[in-house]
Amino acid sequence: MEEQSEPQMEFHVSYLDADSGLVRTEVFAERGEAERFANARLKDEDSWAVVDAVAVQQARRLAA
Repeated sequence: MEEQSEPQMEFHVSYLDADSGLVRTEVFAERGEAERFANARLKDEDSWAVVDAVAVQQARRLAA
């Protein structure tokens, strides 16, 4: 029986692009980098950003 290792994580930032009015997503390898990017998107009271930790294996299955 194979031992399963911890899944590799990536961090998806979904945010409202104030210039276009569209929801966009960026992907980062490091949580800190994703959080800094998300914080930079918060320009006014209508802005929002969400950071989701996603297992890389899960992300690949969803893309298939």
